[in-house]
Amino acid sequence: MKAVYVEQTHRLSIRNQTISQLGENEVLIKVAMAGICGSDIHVYNGRHPFRTPPVSIGHELSGYVEEVGSNVKNIPIGSKVTVNPQVGCGECAYCRSNQINLCENRQAPGVGNWLGAMSEYFIASANTVFVLPNELDNRAAVLVEPFAVAFHALEKANLTSGHKLAILGAGPIGLMILLAAISKGVSQNLITDIRKYPLEIGEKLGARQVLNIAKHEDWLKHAEELNGGKFDRVIVCTDSSNIINQALQITKKGGKIITVAMFDDEHSINMRDLQGSEKEMIGCMTYNENNFEEAIQFLNETNNLEEIINNLISHILPFNEAQKGFQMVANSQEKVIKVLLEF
Repeated sequence: MKAVYVEQTHRLSIRNQTISQLGENEVLIKVAMAGICGSDIHVYNGRHPFRTPPVSIGHELSGYVEEVGSNVKNIPIGSKVTVNPQVGCGECAYCRSNQINLCENRQAPGVGNWLGAMSEYFIASANTVFVLPNELDNRAAVLVEPFAVAFHALEKANLTSGHKLAILGAGPIGLMILLAAISKGVSQNLITDIRKYPLEIGEKLGARQVLNIAKHEDWLKHAEELNGGKFDRVIVCTDSSNIINQALQITKKGGKIITVAMFDDEHSINMRDLQGSEKEMIGCMTYNENNFEEAIQFLNETNNLEEIINNLISHILPFNEAQKGFQMVANSQEKVIKVLLEF
């Protein structure tokens, strides 16, 4: 089979790869589409904390079951599926409390012997495979994993319909958090970015307020003016300089800041603001099984799925053009949102 590899910083290749022997509790998936995630770009830029080139890449996918191991009884061959791309040890306190994302020995594609999902075939443990409705479009199926990130962020935020929400960063995850929040009745929302196009997409998807911070010398003040005060919840989807203290500034007393972005560098924190106003800062790491279930339900039941797909997915490329796709995302080209690779 052919698979996409990050060979070194900013250089991808298509390798011929042998399909591993299928384990008795595993599922072989014929990949239909795979998504380029922000964490994949960290690998591409040589800044990922645990994936180091050369590495098989990718973890967002849709596909069809080609073969199952001898112990797998509940996943029919031919089923449309996606995968929760993490496996816990099953024994630690985190795994026992259904927090596999925090397992000390958590495994993920592109680490160790688990090859990435940007390949013609992908092997996953049966307990990570989600069978999807046949009518769910493969483009939508790829979005299950990043939408699980979005719903996990809202779970960590303990978001309710009456909260005033700011989303800092209108990349794919920020936009999906917006959609997930709207689905929960959060109408008082604002999303920021430095690019015009993602904010236009945010408006189309239902954002009440959008703010191009590049056009405002004091964008924090302008955000509060648009909102009519500070925010109950601020979700950080960008690792830009000083973003944490900026998030603190626009969060009301007793409010919560959720960090979803992958941070490469250390950030200083205004502890006086955090402590004196009893604000909470909460880290957000991937997702858990319930977040996948919520994401699947959302995509399957929303009445504007085609609009969501067409606005979020800006490009679909053949997998042999992976280098082009990664460059588009890494360079934040103006009309690029979510890029998929087709296999």
